[in-house]
Amino acid sequence: MPIHLPILKAIHPLRAHTGRVRKAEITVDVVRCLLDEQVPDLRAEPVRPVEVDGWDNTSFRVGARWLARLPSDDGYVPAVAKEHRWLPALAPHLPVAIPEPVVLGAPGCGFPRPWSLYRWLPGGTATDGRVVDFDALARDLAGFLRALHDVDPTGGPVAGAHSFGRGGPLAFYDADVRGCVNRGDAEVDAVAVLRVWADAVQATFSVPGRWFHGDVTPSNLLVEDGRLSAVIDFGTCGVGDPACDLVMAWTCFDGPSQRIFRDGVALDDGTWARARGWALWKALLTLRDPDPDNSARRYGWRFPAAEIIRRIVADES
Repeated sequence: MPIHLPILKAIHPLRAHTGRVRKAEITVDVVRCLLDEQVPDLRAEPVRPVEVDGWDNTSFRVGARWLARLPSDDGYVPAVAKEHRWLPALAPHLPVAIPEPVVLGAPGCGFPRPWSLYRWLPGGTATDGRVVDFDALARDLAGFLRALHDVDPTGGPVAGAHSFGRGGPLAFYDADVRGCVNRGDAEVDAVAVLRVWADAVQATFSVPGRWFHGDVTPSNLLVEDGRLSAVIDFGTCGVGDPACDLVMAWTCFDGPSQRIFRDGVALDDGTWARARGWALWKALLTLRDPDPDNSARRYGWRFPAAEIIRRIVADES
């Protein structure tokens, strides 16, 4: 069923997004109201929450062909316009599907932020149970990232607040890392962790920026028949240092699959040093979480945060 609205055009000028709406308050009823007011062609389509939801956005399946995504906080609003602007430009250059924005929605129905409607992408998230061949996934993902990193970055959004520092200097997160280490967690070798972190920060990025995704994790990868079929959630994408896209080398891959991934992305040793820093930062924050195992499962990691930290330290070179 076609939607009779110009693709990638706001329904009406976006009003200021003021007011506080928590994630738990973004319900089926809110989405139903927004659709009824702004996308009347979909009034007959059922709305239901997705099985695996993220944190930055709250997502709902709309009928069989659409996905509604609503930012869970004001800080995630810049990603809405960014995805509408850049995903159609990136898609033709990539070997697997990425989200296709169809409608840029406006605040309404008590929801104070812009929101998006996308075409539904088939497949399931790349959790351990769905992936039977990690060598193949490593090869597919490396090919996707190599293609993304090679897209012409001219005019793209330079890493910054919109990407939450992803793609920018690692030193931005120095206080986070040192704060986690200073907690004195028995599972963390503080001396070794800080050595890896110092090496990562010192391996500064100086070449022209490249496109990066910013949140490459199994929960943002879709697979069909065991193979990578789509990469989703480009909210932290931008132009800068691609090292932040390599953390799956420690959170998901090991042994042969890790080597396949590293060889496939074909990046230099300095980039890999910074990648260790990105993975270390994320694993330390997750370990600090009151329920780190649940956080790791939400990301789709194959290993607990403490084990990932040990793997990063052991992999130092």
